[in-house]
Amino acid sequence: MLNKQARYFSLILALIMMLSALGTAGAEQEKRKMENPEDADEWIAVFLGEHPEELEGQWAMSAPMEAAAAQMGGIAGLAKQMAALGTVKEIHPAYEGEIQKYRAFYIPCVFSAMSVDLILVVQDGMIAGLQTGAYSGKKEEEKPEPDAFESLELALPVPLLGELPGILTLPEGEGPFPAVIMLQGSGPSDKDETVGSLKPFRDLAEGLAEQGIAVYRFDKRSYVYGNELAVKKDITLKDEYLEDAVNAVQLLAGQDRIDPDRIFVLGHSLGGNAVPAVARELKQAQAKACGYIMMAASPRPLDVLMREQYNFLYSLMPEISAEQQAEKDALFRELDQLQDLDSLTEDDQIAGVYSAYWKWLAAYDILEAAKEITEPVLLLQGEEDYQVTMEDFEIWRSAVGDKDNWRLISYPGLTHAFVPGEKAEGSSVYVRDGKVREDVILDIASFVGTAK
Repeated sequence: MLNKQARYFSLILALIMMLSALGTAGAEQEKRKMENPEDADEWIAVFLGEHPEELEGQWAMSAPMEAAAAQMGGIAGLAKQMAALGTVKEIHPAYEGEIQKYRAFYIPCVFSAMSVDLILVVQDGMIAGLQTGAYSGKKEEEKPEPDAFESLELALPVPLLGELPGILTLPEGEGPFPAVIMLQGSGPSDKDETVGSLKPFRDLAEGLAEQGIAVYRFDKRSYVYGNELAVKKDITLKDEYLEDAVNAVQLLAGQDRIDPDRIFVLGHSLGGNAVPAVARELKQAQAKACGYIMMAASPRPLDVLMREQYNFLYSLMPEISAEQQAEKDALFRELDQLQDLDSLTEDDQIAGVYSAYWKWLAAYDILEAAKEITEPVLLLQGEEDYQVTMEDFEIWRSAVGDKDNWRLISYPGLTHAFVPGEKAEGSSVYVRDGKVREDVILDIASFVGTAK
């Protein structure tokens, strides 16, 4: 696990923060497949060398990966993003592992700014993702950096698995403070909700602490226990969010400097979709949240969003190859199977996710669950978000906009992560510096301060 002071650079190359699986891969016989750690050693040596452009067209890549790379100037453009890590000092031999059910090659690398594992995620021999993870090589002792706010390590117990590392960020003073619990978007995510160069949950935690509000954030269950969860065919949104959210509310209610009557639950992206279900679960557990915050949450089905996002990302590509079109068509044919859920067995997977997950989502009427919430709700939307769009916001406005306990705000010039950007940038917005804009933090702080 990364040290809490470490600033690491992560590239999630596809439908970032809304899709819970990599895209399906098509065949590219004329290009090399990545089959073993030696292949990963060869690829990363060129990628981090003087001429990364030599990799262009040589290795098979999934279409979403190619689309994201194209937006950043190709392989050479991706390599330039590594400048955030400093110069390369050491590259250790690759070794094989897994991220959820996907094959992955881990390459421990020492850079002048920090040490990380570069991780190549592979699907059917095609490179389907490039990201960073905690450095698994020999660690040098790090000098602790002073925290801007008081931060307490507070692990969240997970029944039958263990615990999730968490941080409780506290304002100055004795309290008791109102508190916000944060739930990340889809897929494995650390407590900062790190995506590329962005750490939106850390921005929110520090910004809200400045406003006198405590924040609890923790590594997502799939981030810590991905291998254990990958073999379970009955995983649903309940396992991904609901149990941990309820446990977090109960955990914070017992903390000395937290006001147990002023605990809020914030969800971003798919975590925001989960919020109405969390509200139901809390009532069943006879626990209580004072209010809820939903950021970039969609009321539409996940497969509809997947189609829309794929179409949008493909539209940004200057040219689509026959292989890329075939891959897209194959994914859409998979999604077509969701029109007949009863025909799916427990072993069937759609877009890399077992059928139980899709069946749970199909039975979850998010708008009906949202209307049941009697506590105050704040719903926020970036107007430049291509993953959850203003169409979603308008659906929310029609469904709950006339309810006294709901407040809806949209922000011109903000993307899915609530940092400045434009929709036309696509996923490249995640690989440049940015922070959650201050007016978003102030609006959340005002909501927490006035909610009753």
